[in-house]
Amino acid sequence: MTPVTSKQYADDVSLLMVLIDTNPLFWSSTAAPLSFSKFLSQVLSFVNSILLLNQLNQVMVIATGLNSCDYIYDSSSGPTTPRFDTLLQKLEDFVVKDEELNKDDSVDGIGSSLLSGSLSMALCYIQRVFRSGSLHPQPRILCMHGSQDGSGQYVAIMNSIFSAQRSMVPIDSCVIGSQHSAFLQQASYITGGVYLKPQQPDGLFQYLTTVFATDLHSRSYLQLPKPVGVDFRASCFCHKNTIDMGYICSVCLSIFCKHHKKCSTCGIL
Repeated sequence: MTPVTSKQYADDVSLLMVLIDTNPLFWSSTAAPLSFSKFLSQVLSFVNSILLLNQLNQVMVIATGLNSCDYIYDSSSGPTTPRFDTLLQKLEDFVVKDEELNKDDSVDGIGSSLLSGSLSMALCYIQRVFRSGSLHPQPRILCMHGSQDGSGQYVAIMNSIFSAQRSMVPIDSCVIGSQHSAFLQQASYITGGVYLKPQQPDGLFQYLTTVFATDLHSRSYLQLPKPVGVDFRASCFCHKNTIDMGYICSVCLSIFCKHHKKCSTCGIL
């Protein structure tokens, strides 16, 4: 009987980073298609199913708030599966701490979640796992986002997207809001991930298990949803507005909605 090495079974071992949108402004609005408790229960069932598929699978859950982000569950910290009441209590504590932060320091004043921060934390955790041992599972990020895009985060999010692309980390997107997310469309397209906006959010668990539960090795044998169209519009560096046409600095590639004699980023004339 041939011994199994880490190189042989790493193909079907997953390191899944789940980014949960905890924006209270979104969940209390009419844009939320279901209650947060129902959403959390279906996400928790999905996390447990991932852990049951392979005993070597790892799952990390990151809460994305208005002003901050935090790790709220790590499967590698213990053998027990996450419980609904425990996870809910951690999320409630996180939301309280997030609301205590100064509102003026938030990235965007229109109620967008700190997606750039949670993406950065997910990529940092993946690098830490890779450097901690000989087993290298297949990493991927699943963004479960509902808030509208914050144009002020454009540069930070694009930097995270290109970092994920270079590290060969797919970014999957499950948009649960009423509108599509241009940032996540670009993230999934550039990194080779899957973008999905469920038509019936009440059946979220079915979407998660049929589309996002498969490991990266098995995806090549499945017909997964493909994006119909991707919004590649950028945000200007001066006003953080989404633009169709603009001016680009030939040195640092900064984007502006109006012509400037001097680049405010690199200072070139």
